[in-house]
Amino acid sequence: MPVRCTGMPFVLLYVVLEIVALAGLIAWIGLGWTLLVLLAGSVIGLLLARREGVRAARALATAVQRGKLAHEEATDGLLVAAGGILIFLPGLITDVLGLALVFPPTRALVRRRMVNAAERAAPSLRTARIRYGATVVEGETVTEPRSARAYPRITGPAAGTGPVVDGEVVDGPGRT
Repeated sequence: MPVRCTGMPFVLLYVVLEIVALAGLIAWIGLGWTLLVLLAGSVIGLLLARREGVRAARALATAVQRGKLAHEEATDGLLVAAGGILIFLPGLITDVLGLALVFPPTRALVRRRMVNAAERAAPSLRTARIRYGATVVEGETVTEPRSARAYPRITGPAAGTGPVVDGEVVDGPGRT
């Protein structure tokens, strides 16, 4: 049974867009300047990708060492790697996209969009990120106000300054 390749239209679209972009740039600034722009973009992009890749790896190692949730650092590393690959591929459009992923301000925008999309797809990711390292207090939400007699009476200097929360004090993890 023959295997059908579904990715071919995207490859052809990529090639056509790259050719159109290069032809447009050549028509605008000339062949020599276009080659110089491509070379400079690749060299600057690869140097920036190397620097930012090392920075992202250090940030990830530091976050893991400190026991911190390292979703931003891991996403940065992924985006820098993807940007480096795009810069390495020949073409004007891939160089621009790669530089955008490697450059810290634009990478932060892409990272935020990626995290938001992942959290929309899996809401438990957002809950895990918010609750990571936080103390979770079990409780009950009361929507109807109780009568004044149902609350315990508190005396002292802070009496009557705010709502009363019914609960128990837990000294540490696993203790009640």
